[in-house]
Amino acid sequence: MYDKLTKKDIALMEAELEDRRLNQRPKIMEEVKRTREFGDLSENYEYKAAKQAQRRNDSRMRYLQNMIKTAQIIDEDEADTGKVKLYDKVTVYLPEDEETMVLQVVSTVRIEPDKGFISMESPLGKAILGAGIGEHRMVKVSDDYSYEIVIQSIEDAEDDGSAPLLPY
Repeated sequence: MYDKLTKKDIALMEAELEDRRLNQRPKIMEEVKRTREFGDLSENYEYKAAKQAQRRNDSRMRYLQNMIKTAQIIDEDEADTGKVKLYDKVTVYLPEDEETMVLQVVSTVRIEPDKGFISMESPLGKAILGAGIGEHRMVKVSDDYSYEIVIQSIEDAEDDGSAPLLPY
């Protein structure tokens, strides 16, 4: 399975990978070396913690490398004007709850629902993408549950980097 990522997503991943490789990894390796000198490794908590940090860092580096290597690059400017595209700020009305939300549809590695960044792969993200102002869309959450939304406004926006990469 290939993740659909933007060029900005790839750039953020490459920057994190470089930081982990050039800055964090040498510090962690030095900590492993320093704590190894404490003696008996079977009872050396500091050494175990340093090794755990090393494994976590190496695992994240492998994850980032794999994501970059297998990514399917998507063009953020493909969609028609007047229709919702990635990173546009969209005001959505939920008639069932009589409330509005301002959302931005982002790639799967940058979601943060509490701040309004929702995945383009989520049911709501799929319903919003490509919609125009005034359109009514059904969001199918499961076979048993769906709800209606109405697109109230679309503000053209670009990826300003405020949606951080997911830790995993």
